[in-house]
Parts: sequence; structure tokens; C-alpha cells
Amino acid sequence: MKSLAASVLASAPEPHIPGPADFNLPPIVGSGDWALTKVSLLVILSAVIAFVLFYAMSRKAAVVPSRMQFVGEYVYGFVRNGIARDTIGSQDFMKFVPFLFTIFLFILVNNFYGIIPFVQFPTMSHIGYTAALALLTWLIYNIVGIAKHGFFGYLKHQTVPAGISGPILLMLVPLEFFSNIIVRPFTLALRLFATMFAGHLLLALFSIGGAWLILHYSPAALGVTTGVLSFIIGIAVSFLDMLVMFLQAYVFTLLSAMYIGQAIADEH
Repeated sequence: MKSLAASVLASAPEPHIPGPADFNLPPIVGSGDWALTKVSLLVILSAVIAFVLFYAMSRKAAVVPSRMQFVGEYVYGFVRNGIARDTIGSQDFMKFVPFLFTIFLFILVNNFYGIIPFVQFPTMSHIGYTAALALLTWLIYNIVGIAKHGFFGYLKHQTVPAGISGPILLMLVPLEFFSNIIVRPFTLALRLFATMFAGHLLLALFSIGGAWLILHYSPAALGVTTGVLSFIIGIAVSFLDMLVMFLQAYVFTLLSAMYIGQAIADEH
């Protein structure tokens, strides 16, 4: 019996172990750096989806909102009041609402691709896209900070804490410069990328592993049992991943608002 099980396992194909290589999808059109891949196509599609969706929600705006208008107003109000106004302040927040609303919705759509059947790929698991969004945020909060305080005034604002003087500034100024000017875009990009990458990898592991256990593991009863359990855990993880997808869009937008608010604040 043992020899039979061993021979069955020996003849079974090796299970595919999900890894970083699975995120490098083949091109659909073209080749090289300018090839159109599934990931780039989804990113373009997400911008179209966001535009069409909110155009439809606002096209027939009424005092008594329809269901679609209510959802659109709720999401907009959440970003406007819950993120922008509470973080930046009631005096200056409105000019940044379009940017914050756009990145929140854009990241949310791209994250939720990871749980849509037949798509199932969160595009923010590619660090190039999160890096581009983080760089955009970095440029905006530095530009508005320089516009308000002047170049050298902004450097002082970001590197010299209020009420601090003396020799301790020799240590604090480089640390504040490194933290506020250099590190922020990296942490902003890596946080979103890492959670989307890990979540997708985990779902792939449970689904591919479950399928292999059911189809190829011997004894079959144990393989089917553990395979079904793997699928159940994968479903549970997918629900948890949905929460993480929303939270990461929220956290990215919230931190962007915080950095803008700090840049234009009167005191560091």
C-alpha cells in the first residue's frame, strides 16, 4: 500500500509554488518596456471605470438622490469630510479634495480587481504604480509647502521642530529632513505594494495548493479533505483581503492628506 502511494505521488506533477514570478504577466500587445500587459490594461480600465461610474452617479443629480447618486455622494463626502477636512483643516482643504478623492477611488478600484472573478489581480501589487502615486503625493505636498513658506522657509518648517533650539538641532535637523523629505514616498509606496502583493500571493497559495491536493495527492481521501480545507481558508482570507484593500486605499489617502496638511501648516 505504501509503495502504491509512493508511486502515485512520484507520477504526480510537481505543485506550482506561487512566487514573485507570477506577478510578471506576459504582454498582450507589443514587447519590451512599452508592451501592453494585463496589469497596464487594468490600470487604464480602472480610470475609465471610475470616470463612467461617477459620471452616471452625478448625471441626473436631484435633491432627492437616486441610489447611485446616494452612493456617489456618500463616498465623496467620506473623502471630503472624513479625510480632507479633518486632516488638512477647514480653511485649505477644498482645493485638495479632487486629488484625494481621485487617488482614493483609483486605488480602491485597482485593489478590488484582486477579488473579481477572471480578473483576480490587484494592480497595486506592482510597485511601479504605487511608486508613481507616492511620487505624485510627494511632489504635491512639497510644492504647496514651498509655495506657502518659500524654499528655505519650507526646509526650516520641515526640519526644525517648533520650540526646539540649541545643539540638539545638530541631530534633529538631519533626522527630520530624512524622515519628512526622503523617507515618506518610499514608505507610502511600500506599504500599499507590500499588502497587495502579500494578499494576492496568499490567495494564490491556498487556491493552487488546494487544487493540487484534490487532484494529485495520495491517499485521495486525505488530499480531498485538506484541499477543501485549503479552499475554505482561501475564501476566508479573501474576505479579510477585501477589508485590507479598502483600508489600504484609505490609509494611502489619509497619509497623503496628512503630509499636505503638515506642509501648509503654520508650525511644524
